[in-house]
Amino acid sequence: MSETVSVVIPAYNAARFLAEAIESVFAQTVAPGEVIVVDDGSTDETAALALQYPDVALLQRENGGIGAARNTGMAAARGGFLAFLDADDIWPAGRLAALLARSAETGADVVFGQVIEFGERTGEREPTPGFVASSGLFRRAGFDRVGPFREDTRVGEFIDWWARAQEAGLRVETIPEVTLRRRIHTTNTGITESGSRVDYARVLRAALERRRGS
Repeated sequence: MSETVSVVIPAYNAARFLAEAIESVFAQTVAPGEVIVVDDGSTDETAALALQYPDVALLQRENGGIGAARNTGMAAARGGFLAFLDADDIWPAGRLAALLARSAETGADVVFGQVIEFGERTGEREPTPGFVASSGLFRRAGFDRVGPFREDTRVGEFIDWWARAQEAGLRVETIPEVTLRRRIHTTNTGITESGSRVDYARVLRAALERRRGS
């Protein structure tokens, strides 16, 4: 497995924003080794848009949620590092270079940066620490120690993975640079899947049960 970065972009009915997301990846000062878009059963032009980029590998699957889509991409990824980008968000230029530099300096399994949220109605907010999938860079070996994302929830899959990563003792670093611009809009998963918020309780309960059993 090479020491290049595999970028996984899960996409569900994401044609409105996907091009901007992909182009932000190709605008990085350090080029990724591969870019994988996983079309999670979209009914819009998501797949057709991804196919317009010859350097993007497109995988298609039945709709299973963001955890399942990320896992599908990871199964095909060949890089020694994993990076994720939701199809409606943007990477600032230089984010891969900054994250790779800290990873090389410290040997960390995961490096996170800062996140700026923005939207047509909300404007741009101040940067905050970003412990979310799309703000980080993950060594594949460390990621595999934790295991794949949970697939039986519609939301909370990264909270579950992050809890397991802490239990596994992964070494985590943060950097002051902004590594993700997170778009706020009416079709964010946290809004459209608001009826699935019981999943957050399930994730937290599972973490508590693991701690009690350890």
